[in-house]
Amino acid sequence: MAERFLVVIPALNAAASVAAVVKASLAHLPDVVVVNDGSTDATPKAAAEAGATVLHHAQNLGKGAALKTGFRYALEHGFDAVVTVDADGQHLPSEIPKFVRAFRETGADLVIGDRSHLFEGMLPRRRNANMFSAWAISRCAGTRVGDSQSGFRLYSASLLRDVEIRANGFAAESEIIVRAGRLGRKVISIPIDLGFVNGISTSHYRPLLDTLRIAGVVARTRIFG
Repeated sequence: MAERFLVVIPALNAAASVAAVVKASLAHLPDVVVVNDGSTDATPKAAAEAGATVLHHAQNLGKGAALKTGFRYALEHGFDAVVTVDADGQHLPSEIPKFVRAFRETGADLVIGDRSHLFEGMLPRRRNANMFSAWAISRCAGTRVGDSQSGFRLYSASLLRDVEIRANGFAAESEIIVRAGRLGRKVISIPIDLGFVNGISTSHYRPLLDTLRIAGVVARTRIFG
């Protein structure tokens, strides 16, 4: 039986960009879910009209919570892996076949889209936050990760069944890396291209505050499990 892949797109107030991301994703995989994380604009309508299945949070719960909703849907519907794509257009769905190919060729449970070769194009505060996070998370996970904050990823269903994700915000993606590493799961990175590099105007990530929160979650995960 052929493997089934689900694209999960967490979305918060992304009405201007989400339809294009959904359509481009559908060009590569037939199943796309948008998790509307409490948007106050027309995000859910735009996503549905573009062809996505839309899941709703009545209020904003955070990116980690949106991912968990998407992952739960994937497991309940028998998908073999999930590809996560941001809603703002930074991630190019044309890169999705790279993740599928890497998954099939390596058997990795977590494939991370690595943007580190593009870090010079980021503003210093964003670049420094990414580099520090990658170093710290690599140490805690026991596996090298060049870009721990990239949300363009593939997760195996096996990993999602076995990993408990406790964080609800941006730290969830870092938590998963540490937990996967501690479980001895195979984590790999592949270089990706982007629609744009900085994403400051479209991202809800706050470099200082969210980096500190990520550090706290990673430390607790490493120490207490």
